[in-house]
Amino acid sequence: MDTFTIEDIPIDVLRLDRLHPIVSGNKWFKLKGHLQKALETPGAPILTFGGAWSNHIVATAFAAKEHNLSSIGIIRGEKPHKLSVTLKDALAYGMHLEFISRENYARKEEPDFLNHLAGLFPGAYIIPEGGGGEAGILGCKDILKNVDTTNHTHILCAIGTGTTFLGLAQALRNNQQLIGVPVLKGLETLSAIDLGGYLAADLQTRCQLLSGYHFGGYARHPQPLLDFMNRFYLETAIPSDIVYTGKLFFALQDAIRKSFFPASSRLLVIHSGGLQGNRSLSPGKLIF
Repeated sequence: MDTFTIEDIPIDVLRLDRLHPIVSGNKWFKLKGHLQKALETPGAPILTFGGAWSNHIVATAFAAKEHNLSSIGIIRGEKPHKLSVTLKDALAYGMHLEFISRENYARKEEPDFLNHLAGLFPGAYIIPEGGGGEAGILGCKDILKNVDTTNHTHILCAIGTGTTFLGLAQALRNNQQLIGVPVLKGLETLSAIDLGGYLAADLQTRCQLLSGYHFGGYARHPQPLLDFMNRFYLETAIPSDIVYTGKLFFALQDAIRKSFFPASSRLLVIHSGGLQGNRSLSPGKLIF
């Protein structure tokens, strides 16, 4: 755990990015329950979804290999002439890649489409995009299991699928607030994130979103964000990624300077990993 201050507010960063070089950050927590379920059916492959630079795809490929499971990645978009480094890694870990159109990919949660995939890949255990679903949420509840959060008033995390946010909410102490920073458009309310009804009424009062920091949408990374990430690294020695944690730390700093947090606050920020996604940038864009 790393510690620094902004405007005299003490901040601890839980460095989940250090847990594993490939199954990075929150991915380990999201996947563990799914892997346990998949192993209940010997020989069943794992099937999941992601884009060309997906942290989830490469983490799932590696984790499946470690558990002697075959894996299938349903990849968003037509197959390119040159694969991303992420997809090359997934192939090296034994994952079969199936490229589909963006239109079909958008149907990834529709029962008819999932039944179609089940017919193509009989017996496959299907993991939702990003490791979501109940198993992923329960796994993320364990993120705080071995961390003393007694003195923390607020816990902060980035929100993509919402899996980590919903899991952390289940582990909150009664005196704590959970702050989520959406990294894509369309997640302006708790109801837009909690589609499964995991947040009871009392939890909803202790959960809040810091919106407006998506920088144009999912994985968008204009120069001001890259400049911030470089400055933040120089100041704290903490690397961040262009999809999740760069936007999280930007929102954190901005909120503190706008006096969002009371002076007596102590913050715990969840570094959810994902640094491999920075490989999509051209050399020299980031200094770490």
